[in-house]
Amino acid sequence: MSTRARVIVVGASAGGVPSLQALVAGLPADLDAAVFVVLHIGQYSTSNLARILERHGPLRAAHARDGEEIRRGRIYVASPDHHLLVEGSRVLVKRGPKENRFRPSIDALFRSAAYTHKEMAIGIILSGLLNDGTSGLWSIKRFGGTAIVQDPAEAAVDSMPRAALDEVEVDYVLPAAEIGSLVARLVQEPVSAAVQVPQEVSERMETEVALSRAENAFQRGILRFGERTAFTCPECHGALSMIVEGPISRFRCHTGHGFTADALLSGIAETTEEALWNATRALEEGTMLLDSMAQQLEEAGKPDDAARFRQSAREAEQRAKDLQRHATEHNLTDRSGSIERAG
Repeated sequence: MSTRARVIVVGASAGGVPSLQALVAGLPADLDAAVFVVLHIGQYSTSNLARILERHGPLRAAHARDGEEIRRGRIYVASPDHHLLVEGSRVLVKRGPKENRFRPSIDALFRSAAYTHKEMAIGIILSGLLNDGTSGLWSIKRFGGTAIVQDPAEAAVDSMPRAALDEVEVDYVLPAAEIGSLVARLVQEPVSAAVQVPQEVSERMETEVALSRAENAFQRGILRFGERTAFTCPECHGALSMIVEGPISRFRCHTGHGFTADALLSGIAETTEEALWNATRALEEGTMLLDSMAQQLEEAGKPDDAARFRQSAREAEQRAKDLQRHATEHNLTDRSGSIERAG
């Protein structure tokens, strides 16, 4: 009898390590599937996640190696600053464009599983901030796979689970400690019938998986998917197009960076703050230069000219203070938390 799924993809972010530990502890030693894990981690961080997961469960775990063959009963962990993808019977580890300002991206892994394994894929969303993984989980469901979400009530950070539940027709919602045994049962059940996917969705998915493999987004024709917007990419300032997936709206630039609405707002807020601090620095440098020139004029016996420079310096100093106040007090995300759910 064929199994229901041979690829299990798991995404977690803030507060996700305890959830992952609980999940793998419930997996059987003879699991008839491979498990792939993306945990958001800093670009230059060192990841000990594989060792942690191996200590807490019966399966062998390791950071994935590009091109290695997928083996059942193994856990493949994403490395910092690299997307983890599945392609047929092999693992891919690539440095494609960031999604939602992260590499590795949960959405990138989930889309690759959806496109290449279709109804043989199980997607699992655990604790985390914002909503990375929601679009990928939608893709798994759209291609006939199974969607599982950790119960938000027990997640350390409930944003990712709640976002997934808001936007995706999830099959199961339960505590992390119960997900492992559920997965063990699901992989032994017959596979559901294949789902018919519209050609446009399939072509877009193929293109987006290729982008995560670091293929050129512009040459792959990413701009033909979605509607052009007035927004620009916080990563590269390229033009953004809006892609609609059921109830989900997200964005891609022509170089390949991807964003949910929440992630885009977060990126805009970050670049806005950076611009305010740069302007503050420039004004403070101007203040120092004006004071220096005023001092030279005073020493040259030109007090009237020196006074004008001193006045300009004080005006620049006040503008710098105003900008610093805006940089430290204003946060674009304070009022919404999630602009997709707010709007």
